[in-house]
Amino acid sequence: MTEAAAFPQPPDIGPEGSLPHSLAQRRIVRFDPGHAVIEYEVLPAICHSGGVAQGGFVAGWIDAAMAHAVMAKFGVERVPISLEIKVSYFAPANPGRVLAEAWIERAGGRTLFTEGRLTTLDGKILAKASSTITLIDANKVKGSMTGN
Repeated sequence: MTEAAAFPQPPDIGPEGSLPHSLAQRRIVRFDPGHAVIEYEVLPAICHSGGVAQGGFVAGWIDAAMAHAVMAKFGVERVPISLEIKVSYFAPANPGRVLAEAWIERAGGRTLFTEGRLTTLDGKILAKASSTITLIDANKVKGSMTGN
């Protein structure tokens, strides 16, 4: 049984120009405290030779799922900021749908350790990632943004 999210789930698809739109996010499959699954579409426009998704998108999909897992547990008043991320690629992500699944492996005060993976819809693992994340007050992040 999954634990109900403590905070509201973000929209499945963002407006044009948003990060979810740019990453070709199609829907949030799971948004439970400490665990998230997001479905993305590998579009030909983000592929290089032979129809293989550029590795930065693969890392971005898993990173976004890790952030969602954190937001589902801690809300949006504290922003998850990646301190480091390591991605291991096992197989190419080709055009079609993929799932980015992530969870909090361990949480301290402001520092969290998350893990995630990218799979095909039938469960083939394409990549795995781990990340160290810090939580920063949302007002501090907004105040330090360029152009404010």
